[in-house]
Amino acid sequence: MPENQHGFTLVELLVAITILAIVAVLGWRGLDSIVRARVALTSSMEQTRGTQISFAQLENDSEHVAGPDLLPVRETLRASQQRLTLIRTVYDDNQPTRLQVVAYKLQDGVLSRRESLPTRDLHELDSDWQNALSDNDNMPVVVLQTNIAALAMRTWNVNELGWRIAGSDLPEADSSGGIKAAASKKGLEVSLQMIGQERPMLKVFLVGAV
Repeated sequence: MPENQHGFTLVELLVAITILAIVAVLGWRGLDSIVRARVALTSSMEQTRGTQISFAQLENDSEHVAGPDLLPVRETLRASQQRLTLIRTVYDDNQPTRLQVVAYKLQDGVLSRRESLPTRDLHELDSDWQNALSDNDNMPVVVLQTNIAALAMRTWNVNELGWRIAGSDLPEADSSGGIKAAASKKGLEVSLQMIGQERPMLKVFLVGAV
């Protein structure tokens, strides 16, 4: 073996190991940032999808709110204090038009929806309405959206020229416990403030358009 051949020195090995370590750390940081960005993007997409589903359901329910022609002396939509309760029409094949109570509620960051069984009995409808307002019902609960910080609503009443804060025109119950007539609503504005988002997502719905 020629005398001028020799292996790597200790200093050279240490330099090589240091360079490899730096490259590994940089690569790990890049991969970690990619994973974090993907997780954040997935979470944002899930939030957006959940909000779209919630708004689509709200739009459908709002369009089918019973009008004064069906319930001339009854309140059919009440929005206040993180809650939305309404009476909507139900159209099924080979069935007469029926009515059901639908209740939205925001609690502990979760927006849920409940609905009563469709009925043509006004006494049963009044009972479902009162039970929904007092949370004294056994209607099945469907979770629409999570991670919601706040729910804000405004309504547009017939014969008025602007939005009013939801719940500012609540009617009083009559002596028999029934639902007294309230100002008819033609518009509903819903604002959902998501946790971690700077601005709320807002949408306006026509009430009783169908």
